[in-house]
Amino acid sequence: MISYARLFKRPLLFRSFTGLTVSEFDSIYIGIESKYNEHERRRRLSNRKKRQRDVGAGRPFKLKVKERFLMLLIYYRLYITFILSGFLFDLDQSNVCSRDLSILEPLVKECIPLPKKLYKRTRRARTIDEVEENFPGFKAFIDATEQEIPRPTNKNKSKKRTTTFYSGKKKKHTIKTQYMVNNEGLILHKTGHKSGRKHDYDIYKHNHPLTPVQVENVFDLGYFGVQNDFPTVKSVLPFRKKKNSILSNEERTYNRKHSQLSIIVEHAICRIKKFGIMGVKFRNRLRKYDNASDIVSGLLNFRVMQFNRMSL
Repeated sequence: MISYARLFKRPLLFRSFTGLTVSEFDSIYIGIESKYNEHERRRRLSNRKKRQRDVGAGRPFKLKVKERFLMLLIYYRLYITFILSGFLFDLDQSNVCSRDLSILEPLVKECIPLPKKLYKRTRRARTIDEVEENFPGFKAFIDATEQEIPRPTNKNKSKKRTTTFYSGKKKKHTIKTQYMVNNEGLILHKTGHKSGRKHDYDIYKHNHPLTPVQVENVFDLGYFGVQNDFPTVKSVLPFRKKKNSILSNEERTYNRKHSQLSIIVEHAICRIKKFGIMGVKFRNRLRKYDNASDIVSGLLNFRVMQFNRMSL
C-alpha cells in the first residue's frame, strides 16, 4: 500500500509519482488542511436538500486528507486506472472517483494559483511596474495544444457527431486548449477545451486573452492574420514563406530568433503533458477535462512561483 510516510523517504520516487517535491507537496497541503473543515461544512450544507440524513451523518472517509491528496496527485501524474488506484490505497474503485477524488478537487483548486486567478490580477495591472511584474520583458506567449480523446459514439446515427472532434492534422479525434504564458513560464490564461476541428486562430478570435498595450503577444504561423484582425494588439509573428519564393537570409535569421523566443510556451505545454492525464488519450468524460487542466496548470504555476522565490 502506498502512503505519504513511505514515499516521504524516497524523494526521487515522490517527485516521479506526484510531479511535486516533498516540500512543494507540504506547502500546498498546509493550505488544504487549514481549509478542509470549512470546505466539508459547505459541501454538506449544499447537498442538504438531497440528503435524507442529518448533516455530518454517513460513512467517514477511510483515508486521511493527506493520503487522499497524495492519491489525487498520483492519479493525475501517472493516469492509472481507478482499479489500480484503489488497489494501491486499499479502497474500492468506486470510492476513488466518486468520493475521494471528486470531493477533494474543488478544495485543491482553492489552494493553488489557477490561471484564471492570475488572469484577474493581470487585468488589474495599470502602472508600468505592475505590467512588468506580470509580464517580465513585456512579452506574452500564446499557443494551442491538442489531446486525443476516444472516438465519439454514434448513438443517433449522425455523421456530424463522430466528425465534430476529428482533427485532420492529427488524424485522430482530439480536443484543443489554448494557453498564454509569460517569460517565466507562468500560465496566465487558459481556455476551456474546444473541438479538435477548430483552427488555432479560430479559437483565439473567440477566446483571446486581453493583455496590456505595452505587452508583445508572440505567436507562431498558426495565428497568421492576427495583425489585421486585432490591430490594437502588439503581435509578433515569424515571416511566412510565399508561394514560388524563398525567404531572405535576414528573414530566416529572424525566424530562428523567433523560434528561440517562443520555445517558452512549448516548454510550458511540455510540462503540462508530463502529467499523464493531460499527455495521453483522455479517458474520462469531457465535462471533467477543464477541471483536470485547471488543476495541472495550477500545480505547475505553484512550482514556477516557488522556484522564483528561491531564486531571489
